[in-house]
Amino acid sequence: MSQVFDFDLVCIGSGPAGQRAAVQAAKLGRRAAVVEKRRCVGGVCIDTGTIPSKTLREAVVVYSGIAGRGDRLPWARLESRPSCAQLFSGVERVVAREVEVIEDQLRRNDVTVLPGEASFTDPHTLVIRSERGWRHITADNIVIAVGTEPASTPGVKPDGEVILTTDDIVRLQHLPRTLAVVGAGVIGIEYTSIFANIGVAVTLVERRDRALEFLDHEIVDELVHQLRNRNVTFRFGETVSMLSVTQDLPRRAVLHLESGKRIVADMVLFSAGRVAATTPLNLAAAGLTADERGRIAVDAQFRTSVSHIFAAGDVIGYPSLAATSSEQGRLAACAAFGVDAGPMAAHFPIGIYAIPEISMVGASEHELTKEKVPYETGVARYREIARGQILGDQSGMFKMLFHRDDRRLLGIHCMGTGATELVHVGQAVIGLGGGLDYFLGTVFNYPTLAECYKVAALDAYNKLRA
Repeated sequence: MSQVFDFDLVCIGSGPAGQRAAVQAAKLGRRAAVVEKRRCVGGVCIDTGTIPSKTLREAVVVYSGIAGRGDRLPWARLESRPSCAQLFSGVERVVAREVEVIEDQLRRNDVTVLPGEASFTDPHTLVIRSERGWRHITADNIVIAVGTEPASTPGVKPDGEVILTTDDIVRLQHLPRTLAVVGAGVIGIEYTSIFANIGVAVTLVERRDRALEFLDHEIVDELVHQLRNRNVTFRFGETVSMLSVTQDLPRRAVLHLESGKRIVADMVLFSAGRVAATTPLNLAAAGLTADERGRIAVDAQFRTSVSHIFAAGDVIGYPSLAATSSEQGRLAACAAFGVDAGPMAAHFPIGIYAIPEISMVGASEHELTKEKVPYETGVARYREIARGQILGDQSGMFKMLFHRDDRRLLGIHCMGTGATELVHVGQAVIGLGGGLDYFLGTVFNYPTLAECYKVAALDAYNKLRA
């Protein structure tokens, strides 16, 4: 007689991966549940990550982004920088609404929500501990979607006031005059640009020689140039050996660098990586192990070394995007129940919500050069586009990469207003195997930023013809 389980599928974590996996299981007629230890469903994405940080960014754009373009839009100039209360006033409202949406989706699909922290007692059994006590549940299949947490800070623990992690930043009580940011990855760059655009003097420390190495180098160089114009100081090739806090009031952060330098700032944001939040799971009881950063290895179907246990989202590492995590969760649930949903799409967009936005899909120039793929570029600049003039965005840049032989579209790279939306047209063309001829024969609305596709295509065509 086969074992009877409480659920057909349990997701540990209700972020994008866990939420989507549970809903997909429910759509297949299975009994599904999610376990969530945070104050609300949605995981880090809703609580302290994507939604709060992007809401904060939009507030900064409203309060100071237009003011920063006052030379071109003088009627919209703002004279003083906003307060923390003004900047964060919309965050809780947006978070609350997103939580309502997720709760409603889970409820409509009869997904059970189990508050508390889960850990394995055997490969099919979880113990869930919460303020109300504890309980055991069993599941035929389990999806680990616990996400990540900030890496430990050297020398002193975060206090949420002077030493901040990426989980603390969205709960600031007052704005600093000076801010040090450790780590020039996606999160570090986003917050650097956000605070620089409201007049905070930011120093960015990065152990590598450049920021965002996976992006188009020309676009990153332009972003760094714009941030320098916003009074950002870059310290590339520097490693923080220790953080400390001064004892005198007002308390300030001190960054001790391996080179012997010291940086003093009102606050420091430590964003030098995140680690998978797998420590409380007791993976050994399930027959699983994690790497040095807590990540779990999976196959193409997101199955771990234990056949009925899957992992999806940031807990498995790159690309660690909300959008890809959601799709990974869906595919994991399909695999658990033998539904052929195909492989993960090869081309997915990457959006970086700095000010200005950056987005890309497909190959970059340095990748194509390394692989010896012949290509040609087509470039459009926002200052040449009517919509760019209307928006007051003179520095936006748009680039397409085409194969020189068959003229297939290989990559899209964009920086400027609306970049994270604009890139999806190119994503569709790449996915469908299209190329230069499509853009040459297509008409785009005028005036729109999508006109960049036509201008860049004509630029590439002229280069190829020459």
